[in-house]
This record gives sequence, C-alpha cells and structure tokens, in this order.
Amino acid sequence: MSSKNKPNEKVKRILVANRGEIAVRVIRCCREMGIETVAVYSEADRDNLHVRLADKAVCIGPAPSSQSYLKMESIVMAAMHTNCEAVHPGVGFLSENASFARLVRDNGLIFIGPDPDVIALLGDKVKARETAQRFGLPVTPGTGAVGENGKGAACSAEKAIEEANKLGFPVIIKAAAGGGGKGMRIVRKSEDLAENINLAGREAQSNFADGTVFMEKYLENPRHVELQVLADGNGSVAILGERDCTVQKNHQKLIEESPSPGVTDKMRKAMAAGAVPMFKELKYRGAGTIEFLVEGESFYFMEVNARVQVEHPVSEFTAGIDIIREQILACTEGRMEINPDKIHLDGWSIECRINALTPGKITRLEIPGGPGVRFDSFIYNGCSVSPHYDSMIAKLIVYDIDRKHAVSRMNRALRELVIEGIKTNIDTQKRVINHPVFNSGVFTTAWYSDFEKETDNGR
Repeated sequence: MSSKNKPNEKVKRILVANRGEIAVRVIRCCREMGIETVAVYSEADRDNLHVRLADKAVCIGPAPSSQSYLKMESIVMAAMHTNCEAVHPGVGFLSENASFARLVRDNGLIFIGPDPDVIALLGDKVKARETAQRFGLPVTPGTGAVGENGKGAACSAEKAIEEANKLGFPVIIKAAAGGGGKGMRIVRKSEDLAENINLAGREAQSNFADGTVFMEKYLENPRHVELQVLADGNGSVAILGERDCTVQKNHQKLIEESPSPGVTDKMRKAMAAGAVPMFKELKYRGAGTIEFLVEGESFYFMEVNARVQVEHPVSEFTAGIDIIREQILACTEGRMEINPDKIHLDGWSIECRINALTPGKITRLEIPGGPGVRFDSFIYNGCSVSPHYDSMIAKLIVYDIDRKHAVSRMNRALRELVIEGIKTNIDTQKRVINHPVFNSGVFTTAWYSDFEKETDNGR
C-alpha cells in the first residue's frame, strides 16, 4: 500500500462516488471540515444538487447506472485526474464492492470505508454468519450454499430439501452477496424449494454477479433492528445505539427510529458485547451496522452493512455525533474525535423516507422547519426527478425527548412538507405515523402488509 492511501494525515480533496441526497450529505460535511469535493454525475444528473454544491464535477457517462455510477474505472480515473486523495462511496452502487475498494487503493487513493478484504468477508453472508458466531452473536438456524448458480460449493436439490426439513418450513432463501430483497424467496413447502432456489440464484447473479444463495429458518413476525458502529481500524470501536427498521414494504425500509421500542437494555448490551470484539478483530475502519432480527427478547444476527446507512441521521440525533465526519476521520487519519467510552444516547428520533412514485419536474417544494426537524434531499423547486435511479428523493428526520413527542413532531412536519409536480408517498407516511399500531410501538415486519390491506379496504 502506498503512503498516500495510509490513513495518517488530513486530506484536501475527496471524490464522492455517488449521487442524490447521500452525495449532498457528504459534500456538505466535507465543506464543514475544510475539504474540497469532486462530484461525479451521469448525463441525467447534470443539474442535480450535488453537482452544484461540489467544488468540481465530472460527467462519467449516460443515465443508466451500469454506464455511469457503476463504472469503477471511470470513477477512479475522475478522482486521479482531479487530484483527489480519497474516494467516498456513499451508499448503494459501489459502496460495498470489494473490487472497487481495491481498485481505489491500488491507484494510491484512500477508500473511505473498510479494507477490501473486510468488505469481501462481510459481503458474503455465509462467511459473515460464521464470523458472527465466533463472537457469540446468535444466528438464525441456516445452511451453507445451496443450488447450482453460485461461485461456492452448493448442495443438490435433494440435499437442500433435506436441510430445509431439518430447519422446518417456512424457510427463506437469500443471496449470499447482496440484500434489499434481491435474490430472496420465502418457501413454505418442500415441493416449491428447488424452483425457488434456482429463481433466487438467477436473480442474485443478475444483481450481484454472484448467484450463491443459502437458506435460513424464516421468522414470521420479527422486528428488524440494526446496531450503529464506528471504528478507526486501530482498536477503537464505538456503538451509537440501535435503530429500528421494522416498517418495510417488500423488504424496503420506509420508517426508521432510534432507539428501538422493541429492544431492552439487556438486549442492547448483549448485541454490543459481540459487536465490539468482532469489529476490533477485523480492524474495521469507518461506519457500519450489524443487522438483527428480533423476536421477543431473542435476537439473531442477520448481516453486516460495511458502509454508512441511509438512516444514519436518526443515530446522529440521539448520539449528538456527525457520523459522516467520524467516518472520514477514521478512514483518512486513522482516528475519531469521539471517545467510545463517553457515548451518551438521549431522546428519540424518527426518519420517514420520501419516495417518488412517478418521475417528473418538481413544481412546488415547501420544506418543514422548527426545532428538531431535518430534511436531507437533493431536490429543489424546478428540478427533475429521473426514472433511472432509486425512488427515494428525501429523508424527513425529527428528534424530541421521547417517542410520543417525536411521533407528534413527525406528524406536524409531514403536514408541512409539500412536494408537487410528481406523486410521492407523503400521504402514506402520514397514515402510518397516525396509525394506532405504529403509535403503540408494538409491531413486526409483517404489519405493513396488514396496513396496506386496511388502506385498500378503505378502513
């Protein structure tokens, strides 16, 4: 590794290898830190806010992400030609791609994230499960690779059925190399298993260039909880509490909050007790999360996201810490400003993801304000929302002294938020926030489907 990509001194310029609200978020943080930024953009994003805010901007290709934001060589070349010293991958796209991280480092640049080998290890969900088990984190009963689409060893259809019968139906098939609902199938009877393994494998191959899939016992009604971690790669590991991501549609998160209404202090301590030594041994650097499924007072390791998460602002509110800032410091200077032993969590924070249901031009935008209200977005009056990328266009985040007050503040903020010219999910978010089940704090990942049925029936 060249001296340039060793984390030991302040960098002066960072390329942000992403778009949308996360690119805006990183650029603003860098500006506060006195670091110049270079934006990359596709032809469809020429007028995007992140392009306007960056000190320099480089067009890297046509609208399709496969020809722009996923073109590793083009992004690294842009960084080198603009004299950047580091690359921030943001979220999605190449943020957990070990090959991209390695290419960045091989060209003498700092990758703002974990080492490539760590990304590769944690990106393989089978290996990540094995690693978590070594540190005492309980995992959902599961298998190694199954099917015949993967790079790794896989068992026959007959063996897969035998393994599934041991686990007990229903089982869930998952892609070893990805997430977000891609390469995922729930199977309730043995005669449907072989076909769904093949379908999941093909989908995984298409989305992650790796068709390896594995099985786990499917938990019907869990909560989805994740632990926010920051580490400097030199033995300092900070836990910034947990977030609850249980409100989901088709495995896509809609609302996140911190802390989780379903996690006790005892569970919280047990999660951290396994996470800290695991991240220390891996010499993990930067921001990351460990995701868990929770049933009652039992929790099960699901995966590690080796990057900053979309929902990081709720943890920033409750911990009073700028996660992006600490991530940049950890990866470029090998240090963090925070003391892991002096993390103080306080209050309650909720985030609603604002999604575009149609593309088009925004003709009116009114952003809510007031104490404890934050709006992270790339949209502005007159901008166009492209059909080529993720549907999330903004995040509305609130903070207050407890959950009851935070829910009330979110309700008020959603009422103030106006986006016209395109269809959005703002009205749906209002109904969720005001629903008695959500207000009770007692719900599982299955609840949103019931909520949609209520809505469809007009109740």
